[in-house]
Amino acid sequence: MSWVDCFAQAPDDVTVDEIRSALAAHRSSKAAESGDSESTASEPPEPSPARVVADADVLAADCCIDGDARRALDSLRQHSWTTLVASDQLLDDTEAIIEAIADESLAVDWRACIERWRDPVDQPPGDHPALASAYRGGAMHLLSFDESLTDSSTGAALHNRFPVSVRQPDAFGLLFDPESLYEAELSGEYPGPDRDPRA
Repeated sequence: MSWVDCFAQAPDDVTVDEIRSALAAHRSSKAAESGDSESTASEPPEPSPARVVADADVLAADCCIDGDARRALDSLRQHSWTTLVASDQLLDDTEAIIEAIADESLAVDWRACIERWRDPVDQPPGDHPALASAYRGGAMHLLSFDESLTDSSTGAALHNRFPVSVRQPDAFGLLFDPESLYEAELSGEYPGPDRDPRA
């Protein structure tokens, strides 16, 4: 299963607003049902701007909509030295949304594709899956459509805890500069994209 095969199964009429509503309903229901459980959490590695988290709304939009989310994640998929970080809880949320707005078959195929790509991290139960993934995975970028995460007051509060920038996918796409990032992180001349983003 390739990304292009996965994308081809997506319905034609899904909107970002529908995805956001589905995520809000899912997380609200999950919070009401959650109980005490034990979990080990990953020790955060050294933060890196080449490590990125996409919240469940962005991941679902990437799967179902040919828009800003897909363009932003394509820029990561086509560079093997960038890393998408995600906890199991974050992928579980996304899979549930895709099943709700599309169908189970697409959700299962998407999960197979994302499992080959993402770098897994463990998170404590009850933590926000995207924020926990960013902190536990040393990601310095978090993509989300959630305005409560992307507003300036939240950004300032998060910066007091760990170095992360939260942006909507379109803003990330405008600011992502692979050449400068490669030269800073890998100390060499940028070779250009080295991977098919739809493979």
